[in-house]
Amino acid sequence: MLHSTLGIASVAFLAGLVTMPPPAAAVEAGFEMVQVPDPDGPPLPAGIWYPADAPASPQRLELYTQDVAPAAAVAGAGHPLVVISHGNGGSLAGHYDTALALARAGFVVAAMTHTGDNYRDHSNEVRLQDRPRHVGATIDYILAQWRGHAAIDAAKIGVFGFSAGGFTALVAIGGKPDFSRIDPYCGAHAQTFLCQILQAHGIAHVAPVPPTAWRADPRIRAAVIAAPALGFTFSPDGLRGITAPVQLWAAADDRVLPVADYTEPVRAALPQPPDYHLVQMAGHYDFLAPCTAALAQIASDICADPSGFDRAAFHAAFNAAVVQFFTRTLHE
Repeated sequence: MLHSTLGIASVAFLAGLVTMPPPAAAVEAGFEMVQVPDPDGPPLPAGIWYPADAPASPQRLELYTQDVAPAAAVAGAGHPLVVISHGNGGSLAGHYDTALALARAGFVVAAMTHTGDNYRDHSNEVRLQDRPRHVGATIDYILAQWRGHAAIDAAKIGVFGFSAGGFTALVAIGGKPDFSRIDPYCGAHAQTFLCQILQAHGIAHVAPVPPTAWRADPRIRAAVIAAPALGFTFSPDGLRGITAPVQLWAAADDRVLPVADYTEPVRAALPQPPDYHLVQMAGHYDFLAPCTAALAQIASDICADPSGFDRAAFHAAFNAAVVQFFTRTLHE
């Protein structure tokens, strides 16, 4: 187990890892948008990043710009697959820089926009049991229908999840939350982010969800989880089925999902100690890609970093650590 507490000096040190040549690295990252069939819902918009030898150029992705080779051929073969699950109200673009880092290191990466829980549509944000199905549907599509599926090693699959996506990733690797814990929590913490969402949807009492509603995907062999939502709903018994290695991240200044109530219960309940990183000075949204000026104008809440915190420098370190973890658990 690695337990690190990242301050500015540590971030600068880890950022130096970016200069190390990654295994099976491609010169550039290819990219394309697809529609993933969902057997129980509308198609899921998804972005796919992958190793490519073609020249890259700046391309718009929602309110970001990324250097990719659009629709280029997939370079090489035997690539691991990592699926990204975004947080509440997010989209497939929110972790594009992490996806790029992984693609340039020899991974195929797929990020879907969750139906009913994204920046355009909050109608289904409280129905979290749909999210793991979206992850499974994305894996199904990439392995069988995507034009580059032959270049993927189906025995090497990982998941990356942030916030509600972190909850999704925990379920996808075998976690079973206990929603009976939510009512007592909100009784004592009515003004917190989670409880305010429930109030906004007129939910005064959270109905129990049977354990059978939470289905793991046995194809997933490793998980990176950042600031997981509903962490307090996972007991040791609820996480006892997890065998995949986990890299767990927390932001020390997380005002949305405080570490003590969300990340620490997961850390304590995992059957095997995770590769744990506590990022000093960071806030909840610092796990999202550094903001552009256009994004900051319309979403100042997710773009306002704590004083003295450099999100770009942190992401250089964060992406390097994520690449190294998935390389160790999937690529080798």
